[in-house]
Amino acid sequence: MKLPSIRCRAAVGVLAVLAATGVSLGTAGPASARTTAGRCIGSTAPLSVEESRLSWVLPDNDDPSAPQPTSFAEQMIQGGGFQAYGPKFTRLLCRTPSLTAATALVKSEGEALWRAAVARAQRKGRVTGTLPYSDDRPLYWTRLQSTATLRRWTPGFPLSTTQRSALITAYDRASRGMFDIRFPAGKGVRRVIMSGFDPYTLDGGTTGSAPGTVGNNIRHGNPSGATALALDGTTYKTKDGRTAYVQAYNLPVNYTEFGQGYLEDTVGPFMRPGPQRVDASITVSQAGDSVFDLEQWNGRYHGVSPGNDHSQPCPTLGGVPQLAVDDHGCDSTVVDRWGGPKTFSLTDPPQWTTTTLPIAQMIHANTGASVPRPPGDEWPDPSVAFGVVWHTNYTEFPDCTSTQRVTRNSPPPTEFPPPTAPTPPDPGSCSYSGGGGNYLSNESAYRNTLLRDRMGLHTPAGHIHTPDMQHFETSFKVSDGTFDAWRLAIVAQASNLIHAVADNAR
Repeated sequence: MKLPSIRCRAAVGVLAVLAATGVSLGTAGPASARTTAGRCIGSTAPLSVEESRLSWVLPDNDDPSAPQPTSFAEQMIQGGGFQAYGPKFTRLLCRTPSLTAATALVKSEGEALWRAAVARAQRKGRVTGTLPYSDDRPLYWTRLQSTATLRRWTPGFPLSTTQRSALITAYDRASRGMFDIRFPAGKGVRRVIMSGFDPYTLDGGTTGSAPGTVGNNIRHGNPSGATALALDGTTYKTKDGRTAYVQAYNLPVNYTEFGQGYLEDTVGPFMRPGPQRVDASITVSQAGDSVFDLEQWNGRYHGVSPGNDHSQPCPTLGGVPQLAVDDHGCDSTVVDRWGGPKTFSLTDPPQWTTTTLPIAQMIHANTGASVPRPPGDEWPDPSVAFGVVWHTNYTEFPDCTSTQRVTRNSPPPTEFPPPTAPTPPDPGSCSYSGGGGNYLSNESAYRNTLLRDRMGLHTPAGHIHTPDMQHFETSFKVSDGTFDAWRLAIVAQASNLIHAVADNAR
């Protein structure tokens, strides 16, 4: 993931934001929980950076000097057929008599939103809304609508800042599919878990002259998130006749939640010994071009680019990267509850981890042969949708006390096996970027493979970078045929690659 510069824009008032995204201000429950939803969510507490984008409006595509009639978020929520979720959540929230009831509500409603997004992506039942069934963006914007409501909710019982934060986190995790992962027990099946990501790089882009409008980067989706929705809860018959069960979840594009242990708390329970231990754990994210990169090395270093919430733990200073030995904000650190076994140090985990995905088999599976090529696909082999490359480059600090950096194995050869073996990281070096960079793609890959190593496992675990999905025919329309074609093609080939992992998991 590579980010342009990000500039914050002011949000409008709470009632305008929530009304613009479909939150009802109508009648609520008993007086003990406030008599009207207007009073229930009438707080002026500040929204989060991500929630502040709920009110953003694009220029009109035909006349960029005029704004579109509704916010982008509202178009996503209604386009996904999710416009009833906000009002329902508000009504139920305003009726909750206690923290215990609120905790149960946010988990059940968050899970309901995730299940609805999965059902839509997999066309289970009637697909509602005007956006294509494969579109991952309605989930993201509907989630933010509900967390904004929680942030400005005034309950009829005492609620501390810590308790409110815990409710927001519980809803967030539930609506990402992190609580509904279930695998059958036994040795006759394959258990595969995969992650996708939210949309990102939502600030900036092409702008119009209409006052109060924003750049068109807000239209971005994420094919890895779309893949997670397409695969969650599905089965696949492997080549050796077993049934592979695929469970999926979506990660935020923020360092904050990674630091809280979102990935470890989701995957870790299924890497522990037991009948539901996974046979493969795969992280997936978006990169660029017309190629799937299978990342070999993942680095501990992070923080150069800001997340969706503008968190940036390790920015460059004067164009020069900080050294992690001087600023531990530049290094991924695992939360204490996932620190074992004792042979691993909580404060000094390894600088590098490696993939254990079946690289050769994934490349030789010819996963793009059955996938239609989208318009503008630039992979040179026309017989496949996208290429699949063993991505072996990385950048290191050979001397951990010097800002001098060296990039190895660049560019990685596209043929497999390569003519010469790739050079591994120098012993004693410090990471600057893995093959997937030093943003949250690499962070997910590092944490997932580190967790595998902490658990003493040798099962397939690693990272897949997808092609870039952001191909639009126009400047400001929220969706079009080309954008959808790229998403469909990427999701189809990503699914084939994950099935190839299941075929070769042991």
